[in-house]
Amino acid sequence: MRKIILLITCMFGISVFSQIKVLKNESLVEIGKDNSVGLYKKEDKFTINYQDLNTSNLNTIRSFSFQNLDSDVSGLYKLIVDGFISIPDENTILELPNDIIELHYEKNYGQPTVQFIQYINKNRKYVGKSQFLTRKQVEKIFGKTNGKSAMYEKPGMNGVRSTSNQASTAAPASGTGNKNKKSKK
Repeated sequence: MRKIILLITCMFGISVFSQIKVLKNESLVEIGKDNSVGLYKKEDKFTINYQDLNTSNLNTIRSFSFQNLDSDVSGLYKLIVDGFISIPDENTILELPNDIIELHYEKNYGQPTVQFIQYINKNRKYVGKSQFLTRKQVEKIFGKTNGKSAMYEKPGMNGVRSTSNQASTAAPASGTGNKNKKSKK
């Protein structure tokens, strides 16, 4: 009788856990990282994480994401690097699907640097700021120094274009409208 009760108890325990499913763990792949700023990929979606220096809590990590529809990652990299060559007079403003990002250039100790300024959910009340980055740090973050940039330079989605309404930082393909969101303050 004791074995039967134990068997019934085990069967009951199994039925309780049958509602829990083990899901496939799809983790982000790190493209590159330097200090508190990193670029990550999940399928054809790219995310830049950074430590928000605009808060009193230095443990606040923020992020912004976009899809690599028209080689947007390469376009963003080129846009940033071009800013090191010829520093813009004002911030370069980019509209992403969920956020507005400003590229703020400044010379620090005579060296050009860039900072991401994020207007979270496109709301100017909620602002996150990354550390200032040198060109060498940007190259590391975008995987230029470790060879991982090849992960985003491949055409995404097997050549199929999405029709979703998302901003692009890449130069437009011939015959398409300009999707660059570069504005002056």
